[in-house]
Amino acid sequence: MLRGAPIIGEMVMKTSLAGLAAALALLLSASPALAGPSQVSPAITATKGRAAEHVKLDDLRKPSEILAFADFAKGDTIVDLMPGTGYYSELLSRVVGPKGTILAVEPAPSYDNDKARAAWQRLVADYPNVQLMPIDFRGLALAPDSVDGMMLHMVFHDLYWQSEQYKFPRLDVAAVLANFYRAVRPGGTVVVVDHVGPAGDTRDVVEKFHRIDPQTARSALEAAGFVFDGESDVLINTSDDMTKSVFDPAVRGKTSRFAYRFKKPE
Repeated sequence: MLRGAPIIGEMVMKTSLAGLAAALALLLSASPALAGPSQVSPAITATKGRAAEHVKLDDLRKPSEILAFADFAKGDTIVDLMPGTGYYSELLSRVVGPKGTILAVEPAPSYDNDKARAAWQRLVADYPNVQLMPIDFRGLALAPDSVDGMMLHMVFHDLYWQSEQYKFPRLDVAAVLANFYRAVRPGGTVVVVDHVGPAGDTRDVVEKFHRIDPQTARSALEAAGFVFDGESDVLINTSDDMTKSVFDPAVRGKTSRFAYRFKKPE
């Protein structure tokens, strides 16, 4: 389900499921290296109007602290990459307000089930400034200088993942990040929150554990041109066993997660 938006620039996508090429129009329009305040307005994370399954995750995900760290603003256009059922899309919608836009960019196969469709039909109906974009990631091309920021919540590692079972292709990570860099406006922000993983071959680590070495993530974004702008330790868990997959019941929902913020130079 795609919602239209006022047009300035475009996002080009190829959807392998339909075998078609499509063009989507986008709505287009520095910060210190400290995490900033520990919370955002209580209205942002208020439980009323949010999906119950999202609210249950708040204690583990600490959205007030993470959104304060992200420092997105009203009126921003923000990409929420691989948002799942829209946990952060819902919250970011409140952050940017009715004059902002949240572009929920989701791999098309992940949307191709009744549960996902029902969740997104509710969310986009309740939050008109959220636009769902189920696409083939191999054809993802965000228009230059088209967004103010990006949120990658526990999905940066997936850029190094591939799966025939889940129809997720092997990506050229450097090319993907180069497109992200072109898409973010000067001064814009990219926030990455992900499961802390061990050092080693990145694709092997991701395949085994669905984690990533924080330095790998930082180095990849810096190589793309982004400037490291700070980190938050609010989700660090020193008792996490990094030799276990994030889906292992012993650690699921309790993994140690790093939170990094990057800026595109002015």
